[in-house]
Amino acid sequence: MKKNFALLLLVLISSAHAGENEIRQSLQSNLPNIGNIDHIAKTPYSGLYEVVIDNQLLYTDEQGKYLFNGNVIDVKSRTDLTSQRSKKLFALDFDKLPLDIAIKKVKGDGKRKMAFFTDPNCGFCQRLEKELRQVNNVTLYMFLYPVFPGSAEIVHNVQCAKDPLKAWEDWMQHGTVPASASCNTSTDKVIALAKTLRVAGTPDLIFANGEQTPGYLPAAELEKHLNGTDGDM
Repeated sequence: MKKNFALLLLVLISSAHAGENEIRQSLQSNLPNIGNIDHIAKTPYSGLYEVVIDNQLLYTDEQGKYLFNGNVIDVKSRTDLTSQRSKKLFALDFDKLPLDIAIKKVKGDGKRKMAFFTDPNCGFCQRLEKELRQVNNVTLYMFLYPVFPGSAEIVHNVQCAKDPLKAWEDWMQHGTVPASASCNTSTDKVIALAKTLRVAGTPDLIFANGEQTPGYLPAAELEKHLNGTDGDM
């Protein structure tokens, strides 16, 4: 009986890999410029396979004849399954971020952690700063990422200030222009990091669980993400 079970298990595993290989070959054959296929796995719903191509989650059938771009929704629970899965597939290792090139701020006990890309002339970044005033017991790491016109000079002067955090908050909260200063900054490294993480704009948030969330969030939503209790839909 044990031998039969082991044989059945081996057949099932072999079949699964055969399906994945067939899908990969079909996609690469029909779409020669498809890019890097980093991951193929069968999903538990409707016979679909998930395919990760250049950090994008797509779906295909068991033969790789069709490619679907969109979100799978569980209509009963109203759960965005694609969003949930993407958070796990594309989660970052927070501890491996180059936090030394960010401006650090500790609030309260600082136990919770969040990093974010921000621009001094970004309206939503300024709104995020206001929301963060309502959030306590968190350590914030701010990657100053100049993407708006005129931001590069402000970022440079903030980083070269005697107290970069104070200079940053004076600008973001009171509009106080940082004094002109000269030093070597980490801006080039921040820009390179943003490209690596595919940051499309500011603000772009990264939580301790590795979840990357582009855009501004109100304080209540920030609390959920910081506590790991955010849900879908």
